[in-house]
Amino acid sequence: MAYYENVSLEKGMYSTPGKSFTQVLEELDSSENYRGTPLEGLDAYQRQLKRFGIRVSGPGSGTVEKFFQSSSSAALFPEYVSRAVALGMESANKIQDLVATVTKIDALDYRPISTDVDTAAPALAVTAEGSQLPSTNIRMSASLVKLQKRGRMLVSSYEALRFQKLDLLTVALRQIGAYIAAAQTKDAVDVLTGSGDNALEFTEGGTPNYGDFVALWAALAPYELNTVVAGTAVIQKLLQIPEFKDAQAGMNFQGTGKLCSPLGANLIHVPEMAANKILALDKNCALEMVQAGEISVDYDKLIDKQLERAAISMTCGFSKIFPNAVAGLDCTPKA
Repeated sequence: MAYYENVSLEKGMYSTPGKSFTQVLEELDSSENYRGTPLEGLDAYQRQLKRFGIRVSGPGSGTVEKFFQSSSSAALFPEYVSRAVALGMESANKIQDLVATVTKIDALDYRPISTDVDTAAPALAVTAEGSQLPSTNIRMSASLVKLQKRGRMLVSSYEALRFQKLDLLTVALRQIGAYIAAAQTKDAVDVLTGSGDNALEFTEGGTPNYGDFVALWAALAPYELNTVVAGTAVIQKLLQIPEFKDAQAGMNFQGTGKLCSPLGANLIHVPEMAANKILALDKNCALEMVQAGEISVDYDKLIDKQLERAAISMTCGFSKIFPNAVAGLDCTPKA
């Protein structure tokens, strides 16, 4: 008998500090032990699904009730919810096109670093023999990153869901993930835009044209313009610019649905973004994402069939790394 069939499952595995449910399982039943066997390619959680005959997708998809055939199998349900939500976040994820790095923490406070690269003397200045080299100061930032909890409340009952197919429930949970991803993208854009003394200064442009992109490209130097972010109204205007109607660009958009722009930058559509605003940035230098833990679910409620109000959320925040790696254009029509 394979060892995975003897693993003891209980809800306490979700509360292990700094470890996910799957990581705890992997410590008890390492995937390395299954190399060269029919179970190779499955992680520890997937082996537990096989153990209890739970199929979460495909023609033979089981029902929610299948998770609750025993107290042990019920412990697998919160991880199923987390994975389905994560699939939705991944499919709607635009964060990867905006951030340079993701920092994961096990706390609710985080202080980023700041440098004087953007304000220091020109780095390419000649250093005479015996002279001191130009310096770059790296220090702790004076302010903490504001972390936001984004999520949805799953409101239902076990009776309403028990006979529902898992692949159908996955579709609903993926939409929750897509909502969280959209909210996080809006948070990222808000940080790039800034507020108060840190507000980004937008260049006035009126109706956008190709010349505006060239101006943004120049404004970002020495950073690279590789990402352009805009809301729905502005995207519609951008797609009317003659350079956007280039045959090759059109084939890319019509064939793959991926928006593109002149100068080789990725065009990111953020419907929640302020109207008539365009952000241009170097995604390799502009923004840091700070993530406090993974997707959080009310595992106690889910295991105990108390689905009436079960929270699904993720906590994260964003911080500018190099403020000059982002520029803005205001496309408000001129009177």
